[in-house]
Amino acid sequence: MKNDYLWDRSGEPEPEIQKLEAKLAKFRQNAVPPVFPVATPQADPDSAPSSIFRRPRFMTLAAAAAVVMIVALGILKWRVKPTPREPSLWAVSQFSGRPSIGSHPLGKNDKTTGLAVGQWLETDGKSSATIAANPIGEVNVEPNTRVRVLATSTSWQRLALERGTIHAFIWAPPGQFAVDTPSARAIDLGCAYTLHVDDVGAGLLRTTMGWVGFRLKDHESFIPAGAVCATRPRTGPGTPYFEDAAEPFRVALSAFDFAALTPDERRAQLDVILKQARKRDALTIWHLLARTSGADRERVYELLNSLVPPQGVTKEGALRLDQAMLDSWWSQLGYGDISLWRTFERSWAETETRTK
Repeated sequence: MKNDYLWDRSGEPEPEIQKLEAKLAKFRQNAVPPVFPVATPQADPDSAPSSIFRRPRFMTLAAAAAVVMIVALGILKWRVKPTPREPSLWAVSQFSGRPSIGSHPLGKNDKTTGLAVGQWLETDGKSSATIAANPIGEVNVEPNTRVRVLATSTSWQRLALERGTIHAFIWAPPGQFAVDTPSARAIDLGCAYTLHVDDVGAGLLRTTMGWVGFRLKDHESFIPAGAVCATRPRTGPGTPYFEDAAEPFRVALSAFDFAALTPDERRAQLDVILKQARKRDALTIWHLLARTSGADRERVYELLNSLVPPQGVTKEGALRLDQAMLDSWWSQLGYGDISLWRTFERSWAETETRTK
């Protein structure tokens, strides 16, 4: 078939073309074609476009080139377009005095001001504020406090407390809310708690409902309702304890966790802790398994075994810190199923990897 058949019907068509024409014959235009006036030729033949630019093949190629250019420009624009700042779910719901967001002091018209990711909310000695995020919870910010939104999504919320005191009331599912401090991260496990950080970065977490995970890297503590846990920069969270524990117990525990002690001095503090421990203090003794070694760990095991005899936990497994056995023993203390924490740990690791 000649290539001109498709344009002026000259030459012999291929059978496939004839079949297609037969099927489309009923749509053929049979009316007399209209007569258009003859175009007046241009005076200067050299100014007329070359015949090559009038050929259908050229017009098709030109159209295709235009499409390619438009697509390329669109891709380039998309690649250089700045990533929009992720909106925050947190907003100031009420306040007293003149707290500020960044360098902007809040006024009467700022009652519903949102906190963007990266922004600081700061209160002075005469101001306080409440920030809330539905359906996450709310955080009361006391005077002389500085708090910032670190990350926000429908499944993961992170704030940072640089100094001061906050009261968190969280009704979101466990594991979706965390607060970073200079020395540890507090992770909600369905709870209400108070978190304080002083000017040097030392902190204290007090749980009033549910329980909270407190961690720095692989160093972790679990604080159920009624218990507290201190934390220090470069050391991380200490050993949680109940506030009604005997004073010698609490003093010795603080020294054991944070004081610069010789091995003999540290063992002497452990002696006081073990001697003063009640059955309720099994919370503290369970944590001490991972904070001791050798003969001291064996002493801790013997006391914990007498306070809360476990099911499915062997002495050998406990002394080698078998994770499954220790988790099982924790769950038998009655403070919550620790398997939830392990699940969240994997989820947090994946989330942090994606956001780096």
